[in-house]
Amino acid sequence: MKQKALDKTPDKLRNPSDLQVRFRTGVIYTAATVICVLAGNIPMVLMLMVVAGICAGEFFYMLRSDAKLPNEMLGIIAAVLYPLSVYIAGLVGAMLVSLALLLALLVWYVFWLRARIPDVGVSFFGAAYTGLLLCGLVIIRVSLPAPWGGACVLLLFLSVWANDAFAYLVGSKIGRHKLAPRTSPKKSWEGFIAGLVGSVIFWCLMTLVPGITMAIPQSIVFGIISGCMGVLGDLAESRIKRNSGFKDSGTIMPGHGGLLDRSDSLFLTSITAAILLIAGGCIPYALF
Repeated sequence: MKQKALDKTPDKLRNPSDLQVRFRTGVIYTAATVICVLAGNIPMVLMLMVVAGICAGEFFYMLRSDAKLPNEMLGIIAAVLYPLSVYIAGLVGAMLVSLALLLALLVWYVFWLRARIPDVGVSFFGAAYTGLLLCGLVIIRVSLPAPWGGACVLLLFLSVWANDAFAYLVGSKIGRHKLAPRTSPKKSWEGFIAGLVGSVIFWCLMTLVPGITMAIPQSIVFGIISGCMGVLGDLAESRIKRNSGFKDSGTIMPGHGGLLDRSDSLFLTSITAAILLIAGGCIPYALF
């Protein structure tokens, strides 16, 4: 039956180009993200837990190829629990997960003699990198009443995607000056500036969301800072892949690589956005 269905499939769908595969995967990823973000607090938190768990798994898989011996189980569990803990108990929840992870890793280090201090550090860093940083989205979401919390988070996602898209389109066309040739040879200063423009556009749109107190000049500054942190997150993941000898972090997203490849810009952007919005008095949030 599978072969019969394949025989009736048009050639352009049966043997898609790399661009078609990339486009279809991107549409599915974007649609799933938009639906979960707008559906409510619980669906978004569940989505972030899944993203954190998959990204942590990809991160630890790459680090094992770099002669590291991380504790994947503890790291993935902690990464998954970070968004849930912040949703339930705020920053206190994140502190409790961090403390529990640290104690568990110390016990593992003491009783598993093959473990080294760098392995403990990598295990903790992987969980914090893929799970804790995403908690910025949870903080922003719960700070505003429905549906505006979801709208603000969606605009933040769009700012990250616009940053990547503008940088790719402009950089591939007119990019001449390399941004970080040793870490990511394809990135250019021209694309970097274009990406910041894309980020600023959607940060300016955040000023229209009810509940957010932010002027246009403030949104421009925040958009630039957020865009820079997104690029830094992208370069950091590129450095990790280069050190580990990987082209992609995984294969879960055909045409794109791993989920970590698609989320690297989001990690630093999400926590930076939460800090900027709270410190700037743009959203109401009690730290403790």
